[in-house]
Amino acid sequence: MRTSTEIINKTITFVKETLAGAEGGHDWFHTLRVYNNALLISKNEVVDVFIVQLGALLHDIADSKFNNGDDTIGPKIAREFLFKLNVDSTIIEHVIKIIENVSFNKSLEKGQNFKSLELDVVQDADRLDAIGAIGIARCFNYGGFKNRALYNPEIKPNLNMSKAEYKASNAPTINHFYEKLLLLKDKMNTKTGRRIATDRHAYMLGFLDKFYEEWNGKA
Repeated sequence: MRTSTEIINKTITFVKETLAGAEGGHDWFHTLRVYNNALLISKNEVVDVFIVQLGALLHDIADSKFNNGDDTIGPKIAREFLFKLNVDSTIIEHVIKIIENVSFNKSLEKGQNFKSLELDVVQDADRLDAIGAIGIARCFNYGGFKNRALYNPEIKPNLNMSKAEYKASNAPTINHFYEKLLLLKDKMNTKTGRRIATDRHAYMLGFLDKFYEEWNGKA
């Protein structure tokens, strides 16, 4: 039987290899930041840290954005990998549920019924990496990857998107702040997540103020 440390180390190696060459906002370093965020948050929560670690490491193993919108590929890859390591089936199922429910677009669905403290931690950790200075960098990196406009004053943010509309959107990058990033502070699950998110949220607001000043030739 492998120890939990051995399993985590093998998972780290697997994720690094799988995400080699991935888009810069969803690469190994994103996963590593989420992993570290999750460990930080876990210090103040009563959770199974092993499940949190696996959930954080595997949460973006095959993001649907890069797989024709298919939400099933990531969970399938993770399940097969963990099964080969002989991870307990109960743990595997919990990790798969985390992967299936961690994304922001899941909050746009009705009837989401899986909840766990471990999911709360991984979700907060992932959302923290979407806001603040890193979040801004990732947002524009992905916008460039998709060849989206920086900003178009004539295209207003859509604040009432369905999951399908959200996944299909090609709106300017600035719109994404209003359609997702600025909403995350109030969606945090944990005390630690809320504390960190408050600071990162304020940083984004300052950035947007400066962006509009420069856009309009006022600075």
